[in-house]
Amino acid sequence: MKFKMIHENYNVTDLEKSLAFYEEAFGLKEIRRKTASDNSFIIVYVGNEESTFELELTWLAEKEGRYDLGECEFHLAFKTDDYEAAYKKHKEMGCICYENPSMGIYFVEDPDGYWLEVVPTR
Repeated sequence: MKFKMIHENYNVTDLEKSLAFYEEAFGLKEIRRKTASDNSFIIVYVGNEESTFELELTWLAEKEGRYDLGECEFHLAFKTDDYEAAYKKHKEMGCICYENPSMGIYFVEDPDGYWLEVVPTR
């Protein structure tokens, strides 16, 4: 029996803001969208040509306020072929929330507080 990871879900409070962030920060574009017939939710899958793995962004109409993400001890990681350029871009965006130079990695925070790790190609 084999299993292939296909997506991870993040619930978001402002779908358009999140879509703009992920496109600017990581080049992720909308692949497909599902809107509930009663407009109670919208699910948008984003991804890029580098991987078949997708990020599922879910917006719930009845949700008010931010999501409780606990202590942010979970994250999604992105590997980049140009670490210095990625770091510069994310620094300019003001979204770097944690740096670990000794490990050669850093984390950015999306509009809803999810942490995203950035690692160089090694």
